[in-house]
Amino acid sequence: MTTALSGPYGTLVLAALGAEVIKIEAPGGNDLARTNPPFATADGELGLINTGDDESLSFLARNRGKRSIELDLKHEAGREVFFGLARASDVVFENLSDGAADRLGLGYEAVRAVNPAIVYCSLSGLGRPEGSAADQPALRVKAMDIIVQALSGAMDTTGEVDGPPLRFGLPVADLMAPLYAVIGIQSALIQRARTGEGQRVDVSMLESLASLLPFEHLDVLQRAGYPPRSGNFHNRLAPFGVYPTVDGHVAIAAASDAWVAALFDAMGRPDLMADPRFAGRGPRAANSAALNALIEEWTSGMATDAVVAELGRDRGVPCAQVRSAAEVMADEELTARGVIGPLVHPTAGELDAVAGGVPIMLSGAEVSLPAPAPLLGADTDAVLRELVGLDDETLARLRSAGTI
Repeated sequence: MTTALSGPYGTLVLAALGAEVIKIEAPGGNDLARTNPPFATADGELGLINTGDDESLSFLARNRGKRSIELDLKHEAGREVFFGLARASDVVFENLSDGAADRLGLGYEAVRAVNPAIVYCSLSGLGRPEGSAADQPALRVKAMDIIVQALSGAMDTTGEVDGPPLRFGLPVADLMAPLYAVIGIQSALIQRARTGEGQRVDVSMLESLASLLPFEHLDVLQRAGYPPRSGNFHNRLAPFGVYPTVDGHVAIAAASDAWVAALFDAMGRPDLMADPRFAGRGPRAANSAALNALIEEWTSGMATDAVVAELGRDRGVPCAQVRSAAEVMADEELTARGVIGPLVHPTAGELDAVAGGVPIMLSGAEVSLPAPAPLLGADTDAVLRELVGLDDETLARLRSAGTI
């Protein structure tokens, strides 16, 4: 029971790892991702406007390798079908709005009553605060990715020193939390193999992002005078940042004395290593602005390939071209590894669009998503026959009532 990005991405990963994933939507479809542009027609033409029954590329990408059924969970008969599916399943995964599963009568306790071995994963936006935290107004807002980035403090770390907080370019909360959810599900399944008992897995986008902040010790650094935002630089590790070139930008991470010495040598300024401002990590951090200005003066007069060759190839300093998203999505090595590949429409075949894979390589198993996202309800009858045992007469009655 997942919608939008976080839940569908978590179940995409599970599908790539070999799970049989059955996606439940209300008759007619209720996944928010179905309305995301761009769209593909049944003939494979791409556009920004839905001309009728076009498929969203977002939906096609997030729901590969799954089966689709239409089931109205607001109907009592629909809930009974759901419980039949739950009896036959190992995992229930939901990211409905807070409390929605319980209001439908399909929460963890209800499902556990029919299948005590169930692993029930709830992926929420803001978590389930208890006690005084439950009364905080900040924790009662609608949880979209940008809201979670704002509440988590992650946005405060992104941007220029004197500029406003910036949203991270990718929906990082929507993508990070489901990875924790998959880890939790796998752990619960391993424990169930030992004990025979299932359990609830509770993960939130807010808590997933907030848990990462302390790894940079931003509280201590701010008390020492370091701002939370440092733009394209990490001043504590200077030189560590993005620098302009004649034809683009390069990232340089010379965090050790040996790398700094090699960088200064490439710049034709080995004397800078004796400059007290740059003679160690502490002084370099304190004088990062002056150091970065010297490096920028050097890189801005050179081509990107020349900087990368001088530092990375010839001297072993961590250095790389800043590639465009389009360049990465056309990378032949990443394509060969299955990290990216063509997006496939269920009827039109390969589209002129790229989809991301699940970048886990196992020596004894294949991690892949060979099947495209299904058309809405394509597997309703087959799934309900196979797993719930419904016959043709019952399926016809449910369809007549609008339950499926």
